[in-house]
Amino acid sequence: DKVFGIMGLSGKAVIPLTLGFGCGTMATLVTRTLETRRERLIATFILALAIPCSAQLGVIMALLAREPLALAMWAVTVGVVGLGASWLLSRLLPGSSPPFVMELPPLRWPVLGNVYVKTATRVNWYLSEIMPLFVWASVIIWVGRITGGLDWLIVAAAPLMEQLGLPADAARVFLYGFFRRDYGAAGLYDMQGMLTIGQLTVAAVTLTLFVPCIAQLVIMIKERGLGTALAIFGCVVPLAFLAGTALSRCLTMLGMM
Repeated sequence: DKVFGIMGLSGKAVIPLTLGFGCGTMATLVTRTLETRRERLIATFILALAIPCSAQLGVIMALLAREPLALAMWAVTVGVVGLGASWLLSRLLPGSSPPFVMELPPLRWPVLGNVYVKTATRVNWYLSEIMPLFVWASVIIWVGRITGGLDWLIVAAAPLMEQLGLPADAARVFLYGFFRRDYGAAGLYDMQGMLTIGQLTVAAVTLTLFVPCIAQLVIMIKERGLGTALAIFGCVVPLAFLAGTALSRCLTMLGMM
């Protein structure tokens, strides 16, 4: 509770933020358990900015595991940006964190039948509500590839890649990452032979901080409203590229790019 107080949250926020390392879309829904609108907004912002989902996290760790220093730089950079941005947001938003009070229910052995029914109900809900969004994201990528729309966007994003010290084709990673985070991370994995370890670190940091996938964005709109979701989107994109550019400059000075 004291640690989360730095970010303007109570200890209850550990539940959605931890779930974000599994699926940010589901975690955004679980922010409903937080007591105030202010807490829900801050938690949603942190999930969109600094919490990688399991698919993205696994690929990035596989990419950087052979260089522990690069993995440490990725973790520290993402952590500092996430903590700093959430601390600033908590100071800008009116209100304060509610006191941390949690009632402990009577502890009993779980009834397996109840566990099965609850699990099946939630899995069914997830498959019916969330999975179609991932399917549509795949369809959009397919249409973009056969129509040339994605290639046009890649060319348009080339100056941003130059600022990050990355080849122009790296824009494909970020475009795919918006539609499906695991697609973006997989694209980065495919490019590892073309990039130095410094470039991989910069790309991994920027991709982690980059906008959440389209499914998470849709849920953000449903939960927080269109205006709030677009405001979070508009904050996360510049923060991601500013952090990536700053890291790129630091690594260039150190001769690691």
